[in-house]
Amino acid sequence: MDKGFLIGQLADQLRETARTARLAMAAANTEAREGATAAERREDSRVAQENSGLARGHRARLERANAELAILEKFRPGKFPAQARIGLGAVVEVEIESGGEGRTLFLAPAGAGIELTGPGGDGFLSVVTPASPIGRAVLGHRVGDVVEVVVNGESSEWTVTYVE
Repeated sequence: MDKGFLIGQLADQLRETARTARLAMAAANTEAREGATAAERREDSRVAQENSGLARGHRARLERANAELAILEKFRPGKFPAQARIGLGAVVEVEIESGGEGRTLFLAPAGAGIELTGPGGDGFLSVVTPASPIGRAVLGHRVGDVVEVVVNGESSEWTVTYVE
């Protein structure tokens, strides 16, 4: 699988997140400064404070997206030979024991929770990081290993079926 394509797609989604956060932050800052008349601001400074808080939240989201983009710029995942241990940059397929359904994961240093499509629109991949519960569960395992994954307090067993 073309991992450069996956990283490009992930970077595009993070850039869109940053763009959206930047616009929302600017709108919240403008509303905090200019959203009411002087008399209204004297009567109810709470609205300005709320908009200021929203702007801070959007700024944090913007900073996080930019930091993740900086990490991705340096990330060059390699190929994993047969029977290699799962590491950063691996594309991993798992089968969930309870329902027999499969999932494809991309273990990246940033972008947790983002969903990507394979080259040519071939399938979906969930981005997981080593810090995420799923990333921690699969890291270091090999094809054929059964791993216990705990998400939202619920435990399930997954079998690693493919690593690239």
